[in-house]
Amino acid sequence: MSGYGEKECAITGIGMSEVSRGASKTPLNLTIDACMEAIEDAGLTRADIDGVSSYPGGDNNASGFSPVGVPALMDALRIEPNWYSGGGETPGQLGAVFNAIGAIAAGLCNHVLVFRTVYEASARKGGTFANALFKGHERAHGQLAEWAPYWALSAAVQQSLYFQRFIHDYGARPDQVGWIAVNNRRNAARNPKAVYRDPITIGDYLASPLICTPLHLYDCDVPCDGAVALIVSRREIARDLRNPVLRIEAVGSALHRRYSWSQIETPATQATQSVAKMMWSRTDLTPADLDMAQLYDGFTYHTLAWLGSMGICDHADAAAFVEGGKRIAIEGEMPINTGGGQLSAGRLHAYGQLHEACTQLWERGGARQVPGDVRVSVNCTAGGPLAGCMLLVRE
Repeated sequence: MSGYGEKECAITGIGMSEVSRGASKTPLNLTIDACMEAIEDAGLTRADIDGVSSYPGGDNNASGFSPVGVPALMDALRIEPNWYSGGGETPGQLGAVFNAIGAIAAGLCNHVLVFRTVYEASARKGGTFANALFKGHERAHGQLAEWAPYWALSAAVQQSLYFQRFIHDYGARPDQVGWIAVNNRRNAARNPKAVYRDPITIGDYLASPLICTPLHLYDCDVPCDGAVALIVSRREIARDLRNPVLRIEAVGSALHRRYSWSQIETPATQATQSVAKMMWSRTDLTPADLDMAQLYDGFTYHTLAWLGSMGICDHADAAAFVEGGKRIAIEGEMPINTGGGQLSAGRLHAYGQLHEACTQLWERGGARQVPGDVRVSVNCTAGGPLAGCMLLVRE
């Protein structure tokens, strides 16, 4: 199947800064480290970069959510692009990649530097946000006003409402769901950059504090400090670069639901089904062709929703699919979140998992390398009306 712009784009280089619960560097320095590593990995120089893209743009609000925007990075690296973009009104966090694809397809540039930086661990230690989306004594505004009637001042409280609906509609027991967290930690133990690497058992999961029903502590991702960068290049040029071509085979960016955090028509699965349907419509590949799945895990229940929406299994069978952890292990029939995901490696907002997909497809995984000839990965993001997904294929 041809004719879609993403198929003429490829990821050619990746970079990741140190990732920690308390950085030794500033957010900008972390970003520079990741970006320079990605540029070098692709065999390029700063002068070759003619596009820059990021999500969600610098917020400058001390929350650590997005402390570095595109202008600051361009100035620090003295990049003079033909095109650049940074903003949050996109199909989820991968919107920065989708924007890069559009810019290349439009002929605006050949090599787009895409990055995502977070500094949430340090912000939570010294700031006033803690884990809140907004401060309780302040008047809610914008989309935050949709959460205020439910006292959903944090992501855990907000998302727990969706997950309760998933349990109601499809069924899922804690002793099943917990295997997502156990498996992610098992994979993180093999990832030297993961924040948490000590193993946990299903007993540890069940004994962990209840944060907001049905979420336990180990259902929640780990705020961290770090940056990830990648180079999206025109595919015909990518063939002459250092690494094997990782073609962007298909993307999903549709929203065939209301853009509403509280009134979306599919609360159990949020916006995952729209984007998955679009992605599969743009390729001849099927779920049976997947060698691994880097599924969003801001919370464990996101992963359950994605298993069903991706067609890996039915939504009603998702909890049974992960139970015991064998099917989703690195050596299993569908390895998921092979670097530890956000639950253990750190909340890099899906970009850590995109970095991991490229690591696996380029066979750089070391102790955590998925066995066999690994050629196809799916990556995704989710949360309320925000969602996006993409297929990567090693040529």
